Amino acid sequence: MVSIERTDDVLRGEPRIAGTRVGVLDIYELVTGGGYTPEDVADQLDLSLAQIYAARAHYHEHSEEMWELRRERDEMESRLVKEALSPPESAQ
Repeated sequence: MVSIERTDDVLRGEPRIAGTRVGVLDIYELVTGGGYTPEDVADQLDLSLAQIYAARAHYHEHSEEMWELRRERDEMESRLVKEALSPPESAQ
């Protein structure tokens, strides 16, 4: 049986496939948004199809939480891009 786990010190506590550093949201985005088949993702990440489908099922069972994680990631990415494009303090 495939389980989903979370620990504070791995992937910022996001849900992931037990025993891996592969997040539920990452798998969902690869299959749904990335256009990869579950078989391709399983092969590339050295996972079983059961693990891929368990992650996708977890995503759908916890869709509100997953949307919140996606929003947090988007905010973090925007902040990092803004910081990278900002001139250094000494140049202001």
